Amino acid sequence: MEKVGYYTMHMRHSQLLNIVNQKKRVAVTELAKALDVSEVTVRKDLNLLEHKGLLRREHGYAAMTSSDDIANHLSFNYERKRLIAHRAAESIHNGETVMIESGGCCALLAEELTANRRDITIITNSAFIADFIRKQPNAHVILLGGEYQNESQVMVGPMIRNCVKDFYVNKFFVGTDGLNEQGFMSNDLMRAEAARAMAESASQVIVLTESTKFKASGVVSLLPLDKISAVYTDDQADSESLTMLNSHGIHVYPF
Repeated sequence: MEKVGYYTMHMRHSQLLNIVNQKKRVAVTELAKALDVSEVTVRKDLNLLEHKGLLRREHGYAAMTSSDDIANHLSFNYERKRLIAHRAAESIHNGETVMIESGGCCALLAEELTANRRDITIITNSAFIADFIRKQPNAHVILLGGEYQNESQVMVGPMIRNCVKDFYVNKFFVGTDGLNEQGFMSNDLMRAEAARAMAESASQVIVLTESTKFKASGVVSLLPLDKISAVYTDDQADSESLTMLNSHGIHVYPF
């Protein structure tokens, strides 16, 4: 019964975020009516979602976060990202040390692991992820040092390579901005360089992404296809992209 409540709560949060993102600013009374719950429940949900940075509370209202905030990107298609993260978390066992780069699906994977696994250590260059899971009782985070990017809240630059070379993990999880015949793409050169440095310290590189990114084009190369072990995505991936990924021996796991 408790497990059902857990998933019901997540579905309600997803619906709530969708409403706020569509309308930009919504009254608590309107949210309660749309979700068929009490205003007290809505306020509790809003407190939790605001704490995660996914929306902003105003007197009697809920509003979107700033459009250039990473949490704003996380709040779009929240349920889809959460299901991708949940599926990826099934590959990780208690006691593992994993490396996680920045991105919405990656942040939700970190949350899933610290909520439902024991003795997990997360190595990351994402200050956002470190903050996102900081109050989880099982959170054990190693934050890599480097030059801080304010908007994306990640550490980049030469120091990342120096920091990460002392670690080696089985799995490295990374997001992406696009895909082409050469590999996965990024819109940020310094983030791409940091991700490649982190990938060198892992035996498996695993991409977490919504399938819409398969049809997007990034600015710079992130990782070539022959460096990718698996991709966790949704059930809307186009057949052409799936065929290309499979032809390179990449396992694709839809939720």
